[in-house]
Amino acid sequence: GTYTATSLNANGCTHTDSLVLTINNSTSNSTNVTACDTYTWAADGLTYTVSGAYTKTNMNVAGCVNTETLNLTINASTSSSTSATACDTYTWAANGLTYTSSGIYTKTTMNAAGCTHTETLNLTINASTSSSTSVTACDSYTWAANGLTYTVSGAYTKTNMNANGCVNTETLNLTINSSTSNSTTASGCGSYTWTVNNVTYTASGTYTSTSLNAAGCTHTETLNLTINQNTTA
Repeated sequence: GTYTATSLNANGCTHTDSLVLTINNSTSNSTNVTACDTYTWAADGLTYTVSGAYTKTNMNVAGCVNTETLNLTINASTSSSTSATACDTYTWAANGLTYTSSGIYTKTTMNAAGCTHTETLNLTINASTSSSTSVTACDSYTWAANGLTYTVSGAYTKTNMNANGCVNTETLNLTINSSTSNSTTASGCGSYTWTVNNVTYTASGTYTSTSLNAAGCTHTETLNLTINQNTTA
């Protein structure tokens, strides 16, 4: 406004002082912000990690104080970690995926505050193991892996735990070949030479000779021999 003050000058006449006054206003501005973990305020270039009210002052265009206020809410991101050990595969409930290799796997979602929640899986995958043995035997075979005796060819398995706590499967591929036998009844006068072994016998009895058959198993020939004695008159 315009304001005046009157007084008397040196001559005793009125002296009028006029004031033409302009009042400029200080200004202010307030900003409400919610952020996760950190927030960098453009007004001052500073990064804040704690909720609070922050201010910055500068001069407005009128040359008066301008006050900027930041009402800041900092919400925290969260995380959790799970360690798991499995055999061959592992399905993680957090994302429904199945993993076959050891490693560190992550899944991110939003927590209740609207910030990132990171799930971490520290996974160790141990392998199941197996071994196979092929055996050919005659008549029967006792498998050391389980102490059982088998008389029929086939594939047999036994499972146990390996050093990692996973399944170890032992497989026996078994071929059973049979022993064979043959019996011959013969008689002779005074003596008898058995062509199987070229041995000459002079007494009645039961004699045997063993060899290997085509399957590599025992073949037993049995001779039931009667020796009749020559007589003289």
